[in-house]
Amino acid sequence: MQTQAFKSPVIKPDDLLNITIETIDPDITALLNSPNVITQAIGSSASLQPQTVSGYLVDKNGDVELPFVGKLKLEGNTTVEAREVVRTAMQKYVKDPIVNVKFSNFKITVFGEVARPATYIMPTEKVTLFDALSQAGDLTIYGRRENVLVIRDTLDNKKNMVHLNLNSKEIMSSPYFYLQPNDVVYVEPNKSKAASTDAVRNRNITILASLLSIMLVVATRVK
Repeated sequence: MQTQAFKSPVIKPDDLLNITIETIDPDITALLNSPNVITQAIGSSASLQPQTVSGYLVDKNGDVELPFVGKLKLEGNTTVEAREVVRTAMQKYVKDPIVNVKFSNFKITVFGEVARPATYIMPTEKVTLFDALSQAGDLTIYGRRENVLVIRDTLDNKKNMVHLNLNSKEIMSSPYFYLQPNDVVYVEPNKSKAASTDAVRNRNITILASLLSIMLVVATRVK
């Protein structure tokens, strides 16, 4: 079986990019790397603090605006390709710039039957489904390993949904094995969880019915 080849994610509008530029002049370097203009709070679970990220916002036209060079079209590029675009533009103004570009908001949302459902900022672009589930503390005992849903936004603003079986070795050949920014992973509950939930609901209904009966009896005797 062949493992799915990793494809670097491409930059899209509304992405946040961390762009750093080093030069031989420390004053210019400080100017180029002044605090980025956009800050976002990434939602998290109640048990985790929300994560705050900052970076250069890719606008609706796929551009970012940098000091000296102004707007640069980065949409459709990988971060490696974007680095070369920025470096080439900066060479007109500074000598031998060293440029680094990475996603500030490479976030994956994991919810359902996992230990820590939340939105996570991933430290690297090469993120597998197992990496994301590990960040979320893995599946609970009620999680369906054979039916994990991945939801992905496409470039044309549509949503693709696919069900993956964690018990199958075929998962490694799926194009959804490596996750993309803003992917959503949902772990469905198994039948045991459904039965347990129904049992709790039925128990609560029975208790409530008993309390109502007692209240009616008390009310009748008071009269």
